[in-house]
Amino acid sequence: MFDLGIRIAFAPEATLLAVSAIAGGICLGTISGLTPGLHANNFALLLAGVAPSVPLPPRLIGAAMLAAGVVHTFLDFVPALALGVPDPAMAASALPSHRLVLGGRGREALRLSALGSGLAVVFALPLAIPVTLAMLEIYPVLAERLPVVLTIIAAAVIATEPTNHARKAALLSFVVSALLGVMTLNVPADGILSVGSMLAPLFGGLFGAPVLIDAMRGSGVPRQDDPAVRTTRTSVGGLALLGTVSGAIVGYLPGVSSAIAATLALVSAPSKYGSRGFVVTTSGVNTSNTLFALCALLAFGNPRTGVLVALDRSGAPLAWPLLVAAVLIAAAVGFVLVVVVGDWYIGAVRRLDHVRLSAGVLVVLAVLSGLFAGLIGVAVYGVSTLIGLIPARLGARRVSLMGVLIGPLILGV
Repeated sequence: MFDLGIRIAFAPEATLLAVSAIAGGICLGTISGLTPGLHANNFALLLAGVAPSVPLPPRLIGAAMLAAGVVHTFLDFVPALALGVPDPAMAASALPSHRLVLGGRGREALRLSALGSGLAVVFALPLAIPVTLAMLEIYPVLAERLPVVLTIIAAAVIATEPTNHARKAALLSFVVSALLGVMTLNVPADGILSVGSMLAPLFGGLFGAPVLIDAMRGSGVPRQDDPAVRTTRTSVGGLALLGTVSGAIVGYLPGVSSAIAATLALVSAPSKYGSRGFVVTTSGVNTSNTLFALCALLAFGNPRTGVLVALDRSGAPLAWPLLVAAVLIAAAVGFVLVVVVGDWYIGAVRRLDHVRLSAGVLVVLAVLSGLFAGLIGVAVYGVSTLIGLIPARLGARRVSLMGVLIGPLILGV
């Protein structure tokens, strides 16, 4: 049952310990968010693997893990923005955020991302309880028809591709990734870490490695202009609200990622906002999805994201007042870090050899795959990387690769 009771105890020592645990989670989330190619799911499972050895009460471990996950949703935009930037001649086919970087507006993009994620937290707070209560009534109906619902969502994602060629490429990417999921998700993970999972090599290969490989072919980051935001407050607020609502809708559905929610939200967003609208909306969706997935875990007992799967596997109790406090503190710190650290990060990447940097992170992802799933995990990482290259090479969005989770759910395997 969704317990709305509030129990508050004033204990200075316990409060200090809780804040310290949350601060530790924020530090870890900062490291993971700024590590290019490291997906939130991979990092969450890494936390779950080491959690049993941390000498803290399980509820504080859970708060730290959630804080890390929230900060990660703020900061993962930073390496995505700074890396994977193509040659200027390829700007027309680049992600909207990369087009801003190529135009010297990367610092503005960072601030738009911070606003999108920060406002998502603000909007999610008053929506959390009414949306969750509504989903308690609606979800049983959706659960009975989950394969149909997921099929409709997958079809909508593919249909939103701009051209017929791109739609065919997206369909191919979805089918191939779905087959990959069917063949690998239930394979026993025999890694060194106690919480092994095939999610690490799958997500590292499908979504992390291809971006890094493309970054090696690019020209690096050009010089950036001033950070002034060239979008009205009303527009930013409206786009962040759209992202929040979209993230809320899919936060209760298993296998439906924030990337899918962002794609559907962008179809509803007026095209006049262009690249800036893309950044605000997708950032809002990314953070909102994590927050409403927490509500889904509290209400239904089923984790919907990698961070919450790790939280659930760690055995941490769902002490929701503590978890909400962790979310709020982490969101406030994450908002500041995107701006402060983001500017420094872009400058640092400009000075580094982006080919060596990308190659180094590719090796790190391979090592993580081995830690989570052994030698077979490294093999899956390699195969996933090849499949992950399909959408970009054929002109489709990478979101179609979420077939790796949606496909098996549709088929019931």
